[in-house]
Amino acid sequence: MPNITLEGVQKNYGGGAANAVASLDLEIRDGEFMCLLGPSGCGKTTTLRMISGLEHPTGGSIRIGDRVVDSVPDSIYVPPEKRELGLVFQSYALWPHLSIENNVDFGLRLRKVPRAEREKRTADVMDKLGISKYRKRYPSELSGGQQQRVALARMLAVNPDVLLLDEPLSNLDARLRLEMRAELKRIHKEFNTTIVFVTHDQWEAMTLATQIAVMSEGELQQLGTPDEIYETPANRFVAEFVGNPPINIIELAREDGGGLALWAMQHISERFGELHGLGSVGIRPEAVQIASSADGVPDGEFKARAQVSGILPTGGSWIVELDVAGGKMFSVTSLSPTLSVGDECHLWVASENLNLFDQDGARLDPERRLVAA
Repeated sequence: MPNITLEGVQKNYGGGAANAVASLDLEIRDGEFMCLLGPSGCGKTTTLRMISGLEHPTGGSIRIGDRVVDSVPDSIYVPPEKRELGLVFQSYALWPHLSIENNVDFGLRLRKVPRAEREKRTADVMDKLGISKYRKRYPSELSGGQQQRVALARMLAVNPDVLLLDEPLSNLDARLRLEMRAELKRIHKEFNTTIVFVTHDQWEAMTLATQIAVMSEGELQQLGTPDEIYETPANRFVAEFVGNPPINIIELAREDGGGLALWAMQHISERFGELHGLGSVGIRPEAVQIASSADGVPDGEFKARAQVSGILPTGGSWIVELDVAGGKMFSVTSLSPTLSVGDECHLWVASENLNLFDQDGARLDPERRLVAA
């Protein structure tokens, strides 16, 4: 199956508005499960629609393998039906008057696939998705999760080179969403299909993707594996968008002085030396450890005195709210807290778990000395 390559792709709807997508360079490799992740209006659905051919770029080019399917400079445009892509919409878009079997084989009939092969492929994909027993029913007789499987089966039956999914799970309840995430992982592994998946749900992206492209205001913020996106965010936007509970941010404006920011600056200076342009520190809640006394804090790690101001059970884990010199920090633990609200304590964080950002929000890597001394 081919790679998909976007080079300098832009989309502007005119009227003086900013670009919906601004000079996007992105490569989706053969067999990848790529998630386009970001808030509403970031350009992720527009990008998917340009790949499919439903939207025309206003700049740049798109290649599928060695074939250019869109090029503004060269005036090349290949219509959607000739791109050999499968698109599953958020609304499923099933034919209400057709049986489930006829919905699944609809694309094959359009392609005039011989009846014997059509029946074999339809039966095979329905069996793999566990919907064979519904073959004589109609969409209105199925649940949302079952309809989602039918929509996927219809696309998989025609064996597209690439499967494009536009927030297909957003209409399902929490249990069905979990089941369908597992189903999509299985489909990706079994069919070895290249999948491009649009979502604003970080957990969908983290649990499904082999690669995540985080977008904001039409621009690509970071491309990486789920672990890379979470553990080494490229900037504050990525750090704050991905993670639940959200990452703790300590603002290090020197003129503010005192409290948590002062302790953080002192530790960073001792641990990494003077860093010019340092603006903030991000700490994931699960990296915040709590000790009842100073004796429980390892030497050389970032630490601060705190008071427990709240304990929030979430079922299987607890979020502990800490008051630190008038500021708030959150810790997540899978062990039942031994402290109570109002208790004094000490928090500490291993130095390698401090995410450092400059005053513009870009990530700093003090170990590699990317910031000029």
